[in-house]
Amino acid sequence: MPQYLISMYHPDGPVPSPEVLERVMRELGELGEEITAAGGWVFGGGLHPSTTATVLRARGGEVVMTDGPYIEGKEHLGGFTVVEAPELDTVLAWARREAEITGLPIEVRPFQSSE
Repeated sequence: MPQYLISMYHPDGPVPSPEVLERVMRELGELGEEITAAGGWVFGGGLHPSTTATVLRARGGEVVMTDGPYIEGKEHLGGFTVVEAPELDTVLAWARREAEITGLPIEVRPFQSSE
């Protein structure tokens, strides 16, 4: 069955208030349960802020490490879910709900198939 990456992009800045965050996390939990019940859940997780990133670049036979995100921007990848579904429309429905729950940009991309 095809697998898809659902990416959630967070704005840089303060974390939402506890009241907002509690509701969002509860509703995302309910969505995760729905995806699991449909047999689509593979893996997912939230990420620490982009400031915790380490970037490695191969240059001239050496690998250079730098702190911070690969690119500077106003948004960063904050979390992701890997799901599987027989068709893209199913995944887009789940992602649409995630966008409605969080108010954040959500990206869906299929994994390259080895078939």
